Amino acid sequence: MITDFYDIESEPIVNFEAFYGQKKNLVEICLITFSKEIYENILSKYECKQIAELIICNGSVPIWSFVRNGKEIAFYLSHLGSALAGEMTAEVNHLTGATKFIMFGSCGSLDNSATNGKYIIPSQAYRGEGMSYYFAEPNDYIKIKNADRLESIFTELNLPFVKGKIWTTDCPLRETVNLVNKRKNEGCIAVEMEVAGVQAVCDFYGFELYDFLSAGDVLAEGNYQVENLADANHNLDKFQIALQITEKIRG
Repeated sequence: MITDFYDIESEPIVNFEAFYGQKKNLVEICLITFSKEIYENILSKYECKQIAELIICNGSVPIWSFVRNGKEIAFYLSHLGSALAGEMTAEVNHLTGATKFIMFGSCGSLDNSATNGKYIIPSQAYRGEGMSYYFAEPNDYIKIKNADRLESIFTELNLPFVKGKIWTTDCPLRETVNLVNKRKNEGCIAVEMEVAGVQAVCDFYGFELYDFLSAGDVLAEGNYQVENLADANHNLDKFQIALQITEKIRG
């Protein structure tokens, strides 16, 4: 476990004002998607306007908004991995004022009998990445604070789901047999790349995170399955569910 990255005793040197100026207050809710297909579908189906832009040296990331039921909702296409996804969340807050983030994406199933045909609501995330250790005290797992609220929303919407522990990793190429079995023995039902870091950032700054996942590949020893990965990545059902969640959490 990384034990010496968390520092709340001194001030950060890097600040967003140096890059973006004063903090804006444009929207309350922002959707985070990792699918270019879902992102482009939103742009084509809704009357969207660009409200901000993340300045990145290898290609800037626009932040858009559209209006649904009289409420302006922001969205953007996030980079992958805890470090990038977590930092982008903090930057988007500075640029738009968003404090409620609905994040949805795909994951690998560690227990197909539990996840098959169901959405996954993470309750805790194993911190197999680096970002979270800068924003939260060192522990193996981080609690996903809004898991119970999201469970209530999914129940109300009559959606099939399972709630449980997941594993956030920086390195899917090292999802080895032994590590998969360790996480499974601890109760993890899925593995992905962002939740622990984004949750830690949200906790640190006081944002709300609502995350749910759809299982694609299945990590089984000697029988690795990828047939459902494209659908888990790009199926528009997650966006439609995210829209329904906005109605339940809006101020």
